[in-house]
Amino acid sequence: MFRSSRRTAPRPGLSGIGRICALLPVLVVLAGCSSLTSLFGGNEDDLGPDLPADKLYNEGVYLLNEKSSPKDAVKKFEEVDRQHPYSEWARKSLLMTAYSYYETQQYEDAIGAAKRYVSMHPGSPDVAYAQYLIGASYYDQIPDVTRDQTRTERAIASLEEVIRKYPNSEYAAQARKKIEVGRDHLAAKEMAVARYYMEKKNFIGAINRFKVVVTQYQTTRLVEEALMRLTECYMMLGIVAEAQTAAAVLGHNFPDSPWYKDAYKLVKGGGLEPTENKGSWISRAFKIS
Repeated sequence: MFRSSRRTAPRPGLSGIGRICALLPVLVVLAGCSSLTSLFGGNEDDLGPDLPADKLYNEGVYLLNEKSSPKDAVKKFEEVDRQHPYSEWARKSLLMTAYSYYETQQYEDAIGAAKRYVSMHPGSPDVAYAQYLIGASYYDQIPDVTRDQTRTERAIASLEEVIRKYPNSEYAAQARKKIEVGRDHLAAKEMAVARYYMEKKNFIGAINRFKVVVTQYQTTRLVEEALMRLTECYMMLGIVAEAQTAAAVLGHNFPDSPWYKDAYKLVKGGGLEPTENKGSWISRAFKIS
């Protein structure tokens, strides 16, 4: 069962804050511990007017990198935008704000900041990461298969944008992996509902759900069981030609699957053989030659 946990959903394609800092380099070099300490003279929340943008930005990076305090870092990055809204530092700070929110699992805030970045800076070299961060934020909120899967669908859609718009970025491969997990999760949702219908002897309802898995999620790990369950449902309804086709398609595509062994036994138990009907929707879905 999928759990929306940080332990099961890896961070975006940055190995820690060092990576994001490399992505958005600090242009003003901070030298020595005494210099770092001097950045924080007075009350931290008393930012005062007209502080240099680079100083505020570097304070935020310091809080992220050295203090592991993303919540406090957000205040610095947002202050850059407030005091210097049209500067290059404001652009960098907006993406760092999104990242900081992600680190604190404030996903809606992370999504909002990342979407703002994509909208305001579509030509930025870092826009691929911002789009990826949107998808990763939805991904980390994927719920149990018994619940509504809107966030799963949004995660997939956002990650597909990364692949479509930025296919050569380092985030495209990571997006594909997350999409695969997300699609597997949606297939699991359909399977759970279909099994429930089978338990209630609603075989038509079950077939409709298994059909979704076979037609929309046939690259997932659950398609083998879906084909076997279709064999079972069609046999129960006496629609033997479709049962034979489901078993034949399963055997053709997954000959070593334990699910095929079960489907084969079901068909043989009815005195039949797995035989493909090329006019069946199942055959067309897999395009068996």
